[in-house]
Amino acid sequence: MVFSHNKCKDTCSETSGSRSTRRYFEINPEAGRYLLKILDMRIKAIVEKSEDGLYSVYSDNHFGNSYLGGFGDNVAKAKEDFMLSISEALFEQTETGGSVPKPEDIVVEFHYDIPSFFNFFDFINVSKFAEYAGINESKMRAYKSGLSFPGEKTTAKIAQAISDLGKELCAARL
Repeated sequence: MVFSHNKCKDTCSETSGSRSTRRYFEINPEAGRYLLKILDMRIKAIVEKSEDGLYSVYSDNHFGNSYLGGFGDNVAKAKEDFMLSISEALFEQTETGGSVPKPEDIVVEFHYDIPSFFNFFDFINVSKFAEYAGINESKMRAYKSGLSFPGEKTTAKIAQAISDLGKELCAARL
């Protein structure tokens, strides 16, 4: 992005691996420099069901030497533990003199495996969802329990059904 002194403000988005940060640049012609303010930080969090039946949330993001992760016997508890790890990492980084974004400027994007998705969104009827997605009900139940794993095409079909359902819910009014 090119900056000129006749512009007062500009914004850009920067993506690096699993981290996306939107930055706000303010040009200060008197000082002859750019001021950088972080508006938000995106954290990509992976939610998975492990072989022992517990759930984990982890990310490649970190603050200083503090990596982010959470565990629990259901997805809600694992996400809560993950969010606590963010708070602890921010505190530790602040204590060591590092700069950190404000907690309210952090946006966490959760990416689920199928068992974790249906654990967190447990109000979704798996059989009805399978019908909606055009997938065999017994296979969908096996995917939900983690006994079987869908191939790429089936995963894409499930992802598209989730996206379509989300759009329909967003458009619904009472």
